[in-house]
Amino acid sequence: MDHAAVLALYDRDMREGARPESSDARVERTGGVVRHVGGEDGWSGVLWSDLDASDADAAIAEQIAYFTGLGHEFEWKLYGHDRPADLGRRLVAAGFTADPEETLMIGETADQLVDAQPPEGVRIVPVTDRAGVELMVEANEKAFGRDGSWLRDLMDARLSSDPDAIVALLATADGVPVSSARMELLPGARFAGLWGGGTVEAWRGRGIYRALIAHRARIAAERGYRYLQVDASDQSRPILERLGFAPLSTTTPYVYTGGDRRRG
Repeated sequence: MDHAAVLALYDRDMREGARPESSDARVERTGGVVRHVGGEDGWSGVLWSDLDASDADAAIAEQIAYFTGLGHEFEWKLYGHDRPADLGRRLVAAGFTADPEETLMIGETADQLVDAQPPEGVRIVPVTDRAGVELMVEANEKAFGRDGSWLRDLMDARLSSDPDAIVALLATADGVPVSSARMELLPGARFAGLWGGGTVEAWRGRGIYRALIAHRARIAAERGYRYLQVDASDQSRPILERLGFAPLSTTTPYVYTGGDRRRG
């Protein structure tokens, strides 16, 4: 893989050339910024920017005014190769709060088409209805130790409006949810986004995470996606590197709430 070329393609395909994530969302291009305006329960934020020291502060102020005018909490998704180099500092000075940094990792879909089976007694099943969503939320809450109501809202919205744009999977052991994961499939894109992949502690290290990646890779290949993309935590990065994913940049969510940061 030509890392620089693939990173440039990712920027053009998924950021500068972004598509709405749902039928009730929209993408807007204004000046040197591409922003995503989410629909009901959807994500809003800045996906891409082409700024320098002379216009960054004005662009930040413009996005704050725009999204707060809509009543939206929003995120500025900053990548390690974005400019100006001090954009993160400027965002914090303007009232944003930084979440933990993650690593943008890209893998060839074809490299993940392996026969990776879950451990004995574990089944991987698709999530297509509200009952499955509730089990997915349960697995997510147990895996990450935090409230999963945001996942319920996201899945309910996607399954009702754009079911073909999301693949959700649940791993169960004797009917008990032990892991979950999802994949975003934007029409016309070359990158399928892998999200989640959280496994409850007692089941970690047994191959469930690997099986979920392979399962999603097969679906992505069938639908014509050449690359798989992950925003990897420090815990998942070494696993993904062993599987052949390449770290191409970092990504940090800077969140603006207009007041106290709400967490949950």
